[in-house]
Amino acid sequence: MSLKTQKKMEVIKMTNKIYLVSYDLKKPATDYPGLYEILKNYPGWWHHLESTWLVATEDDAQKIWEKIEPHIDKNDSVLIIKINSSDRQGWLPKEAWKWINENVGSEP
Repeated sequence: MSLKTQKKMEVIKMTNKIYLVSYDLKKPATDYPGLYEILKNYPGWWHHLESTWLVATEDDAQKIWEKIEPHIDKNDSVLIIKINSSDRQGWLPKEAWKWINENVGSEP
């Protein structure tokens, strides 16, 4: 499994909540290790695009924000949104699609 995708299947299957975390970090010279460590500490995560993560969690968007906010500069931009849709398309490596297809639910 690549370093860009991590999962603990038994935990992800129980949560079935996947959030997209996307950011525009305004200070490229700034080191954001706290942000990356928090995202990597979720039971499952996906990071195949430079400023986009998918995280598997029981947290809601507000709780995710509360965890990452101390590691974000006041000039940065962040979007956290729950995703649960089979309507998806893009150009990604097979491993990226495998994680998405196994972990992102479908609309009822």
